[in-house]
Amino acid sequence: MTPSFKQHLGVQMAKVVKMAQPKPGKISIKDLKKSMNKAMGIDAAYDLTQESPTEVKEWIPTGSRWLDSIICKGKMGGIPVGKITEIAGLSSVGKSYLAVQIAAQAQKQGKYVVYYDAESAIDPVFLLDAGIDLNGNFLYVQAVSVEKVLKGIEDTMNDYPGFQFVFIWDSIAATSAEKDLEGDFDPQSSMAVKPRIFSKAFPKLTVPLANGQHTLLLINQLKTNITSNIAEKLTTPFKAPGGLALEYFSSLRIWLTGRKSKQSFVFDESGRRVGSEVKAKLKKSRFGTQDRMAVFQIRWGDNVGIMDEESWFEVIKQSSAYRVGGGWCYLKTQDGKEHKFRSKEWMEKLKDKNFKKMIIDIMDNELIKKFESSGSNIVPEGIEE
Repeated sequence: MTPSFKQHLGVQMAKVVKMAQPKPGKISIKDLKKSMNKAMGIDAAYDLTQESPTEVKEWIPTGSRWLDSIICKGKMGGIPVGKITEIAGLSSVGKSYLAVQIAAQAQKQGKYVVYYDAESAIDPVFLLDAGIDLNGNFLYVQAVSVEKVLKGIEDTMNDYPGFQFVFIWDSIAATSAEKDLEGDFDPQSSMAVKPRIFSKAFPKLTVPLANGQHTLLLINQLKTNITSNIAEKLTTPFKAPGGLALEYFSSLRIWLTGRKSKQSFVFDESGRRVGSEVKAKLKKSRFGTQDRMAVFQIRWGDNVGIMDEESWFEVIKQSSAYRVGGGWCYLKTQDGKEHKFRSKEWMEKLKDKNFKKMIIDIMDNELIKKFESSGSNIVPEGIEE
């Protein structure tokens, strides 16, 4: 090979390399996406003008129109599909009731519900009363340990591609780690085991949940915040166990609290208590405004579920179209007509389709959007923010 030929070959190779290199400012996002996905071995790079793996494409209703609305700034939302959601609350406040309502709604959407129960508190009669179809796409699983639940969720997503699952874990606070089960009763021997497991598991599950459009709903228990800091105790009286990983990787955190007063109880015609009022607060939301609040009643016994329409009255009281006088309630329509009724006649009035439509329009177009933009809350009488 003569030197002149080598020189010619070098010049030609330099031209090829120069042609292969993109000009500054002219990189093709399509080519970059292809290169990135090839380097990572999976489809992890996206052109957000074409598709977004982080966008919530579907929501599961909670059963409360008020709660669904504040989750995503006045739009009809609910529990986001493809994300991790935490519902935490005090004892007997209605966490499981709300979770089962969400499960029933997920079934109606054609999703498969896998319910992990750590407290052995869920029975078939309760599920049927709440609207669950036990002959359909519902599977009950005992939450034997934290590790086994997480492994079961991961394997289910991998083994059944193309199917949508809603995993409900009731509750993570009551589920023991395997080290807890194998050890003695000394709490020091297994301190912070679950937070360490969650810090490894949640990052591992986040992407498969989003890509497969699955939902992970974690039920948690609020504990009294034991601290020597008086200011912290006043501002944060409760804490949810699970560690920082739970806070970071949850896209939505709903905290439920209730009142012990008789005013918040729901009674049937015979005077028997059949429900209670619940306050739901958005502890964290990537779709709406944090600390927004909704209040509704949860009924147990017969007709288990959320008494949704009863709570609308509290929202309507904040409308400029609403007034009271002489023991009567007045609601003015856009054409100037006034509806006159007693507060105890609220549910009867909602049977009128035109009246009900007017109420929904006021809630969606005036109240929820107004309070979202102002940053304040719709707070019923007797409820503290």
